[in-house]
Amino acid sequence: MANQAPQIEELVAISEALMPVVYEAGDFIMGVHEEHIHARQKPDGSPVTLADEGAEALILPALGRLTPDITVISEENAASHKVTAPDLFWLVDPLDGTREFLKPEGSGHFTVNIGLIYKGTPIMGLIYAPVFDDLYVGIVGHGAQKISQTHRGPIAVRDVPDTGAVAVASSSHRDEATNDWLWRHQIEQTISVGSSLKLCLLAEGKADVYPRFGPVMEWDTAAGDAILRAAGGLMMTPDLTPYPYGKADYLNTPFIASGLWHLQPE
Repeated sequence: MANQAPQIEELVAISEALMPVVYEAGDFIMGVHEEHIHARQKPDGSPVTLADEGAEALILPALGRLTPDITVISEENAASHKVTAPDLFWLVDPLDGTREFLKPEGSGHFTVNIGLIYKGTPIMGLIYAPVFDDLYVGIVGHGAQKISQTHRGPIAVRDVPDTGAVAVASSSHRDEATNDWLWRHQIEQTISVGSSLKLCLLAEGKADVYPRFGPVMEWDTAAGDAILRAAGGLMMTPDLTPYPYGKADYLNTPFIASGLWHLQPE
């Protein structure tokens, strides 16, 4: 399968095999969350905890067993960040939203993210939010679904309501560029949420657009981007062209993620 486009049937089988893995990673994260949480700073200044490292230690061996020929780029594996992106590769964030995770009275907006990229485009993603026990799975060309205690079934983006588009924005990284973009596009309604759940809200039709201009890494968005695309949405550059992956240092440039907002007249 290395550097070849997987068939839909293969992706379905891989996603089903990964579901227990993300649940196990989520259980580990919650176990750490219930104890006294310690964090240390990485060289880039971002925090890392035992939860990040323990979840990654569960995910990476599982990917190695399931897809031994596919390269894995993971946030906590610094050596992998120096690898030039091949045609087919995984992007893994074992704990997205570490800052939310560290808040004593936080919102629970942290997730486990696993995304698969083929020739610069996300084709499959899994996101698990352990606090809410919500699992999102998307395979482009096959559809997206949400699995939780109250919902198990397909999800899809929505038409922009007559009352106007609703934007999602970062709860930790809101900046003036985002505020200016929202003002220029006359979007007044916003939801603040952390981690990759912003992309999940678009995919399940609870919001319409997510502009992002601040720094974020590819492993933060790949899984959610795949789920969004599988649900009928799209992540784009600010000039509304399809968004690419496998960039230098796996650093994202500004993007606009949306449901059907991109079909609206300017």
